[in-house]
Amino acid sequence: MVKNVSSFGRNGVHDFLLIRVTAILMTLYTIYLVSFCAFTDISYVSWTQFFAGTFTKAFTMVTLTCILIHAWIGLWQVLTDYIKCTKLRGGLQVGVVALLLGYFFSGLFILWGA
Repeated sequence: MVKNVSSFGRNGVHDFLLIRVTAILMTLYTIYLVSFCAFTDISYVSWTQFFAGTFTKAFTMVTLTCILIHAWIGLWQVLTDYIKCTKLRGGLQVGVVALLLGYFFSGLFILWGA
């Protein structure tokens, strides 16, 4: 049996479930944000108060983590399906990981550091 260290999950079923769970959580976050925008007069003050709440910060971080997992699994599958050159695929995977971690830590510092 071949062990694949590039996959986020342990196997295809695990990856499938991770994709579905992260998609559901990202959908709930989208509904949460759209609901806020629909039922609130948006101003700088209301927006900063909304993101100052611990629930919103935690939900945003969970969603950022979901985006990281969802994007990695999806892009890993696309890269392994369509890029046959191992070195090119490895380089692209490293680039994707660096970009996703950059997004995650940017969100972390912006959300909790400010």
